[in-house]
Amino acid sequence: MLLQGKVAVITGAGSGIGAAVARLFAVEGAKVMVGDLAESGATLAAGLAAEGHAAVFQYVDVTDEASVAALMQAAVTQFGRLDILVANAGIPERKSPIHALDLADWRRVIDVDLTGVAICNKFAAATMLAMGGGAIVNMASILAHVGQENSNAYSAAKAAVVNLTRSVALTYARQGIRANCVSPGYVDTPLLAKLPEATRETMLVRQPIGRLARPDEIAQVVAFLASDKASIVTGACINADGGYTAI
Repeated sequence: MLLQGKVAVITGAGSGIGAAVARLFAVEGAKVMVGDLAESGATLAAGLAAEGHAAVFQYVDVTDEASVAALMQAAVTQFGRLDILVANAGIPERKSPIHALDLADWRRVIDVDLTGVAICNKFAAATMLAMGGGAIVNMASILAHVGQENSNAYSAAKAAVVNLTRSVALTYARQGIRANCVSPGYVDTPLLAKLPEATRETMLVRQPIGRLARPDEIAQVVAFLASDKASIVTGACINADGGYTAI
């Protein structure tokens, strides 16, 4: 029970990596606040609760400060404290060469994938300071570390999340709050399942391990960083990418 007695807020927990994190955290003993825009989050929380886990759904828009503040407060009201934030909510971009950049799409992606993470860190840190500490895990991407053609806002946002995490880690290093991030590679989520087979084959060719990651494998890395076993780890970014960035 790696997270026994911990209270965790997870954003973007309705599907994909976020859902895998929520399930694993619950199994590992955490009380989980499932944050999402979609009803799939409510379904997940209800399923976990039916299995005997402490899990509650809370609607959240990570771009809205009042909504995020309410999410953190809901965790404290429901479970008495806040120990862990997993800032996982994110959206893809409409890829294009920079000369054809759609500024509306740029702003939408930056608002969710970067500003949304910052807002979640803001209110989680404020709550954790009052609780005596905690652990923050932000979701970045391999595209924070390597280039990809026609990737603009997403790559920029995820690279910024890495350095934001370092800044948060240094700011609170002596106040009991650790901050780390995870950079997944290509993960076999419903989003990738919708891609053309040729695109998926191209992804596989670039994977040294010869397969896509499973969401639960990424969740294991997140759980370690959130746990007391990672007590000395802060300001780190773990590339969970099957060797992609080692090439």
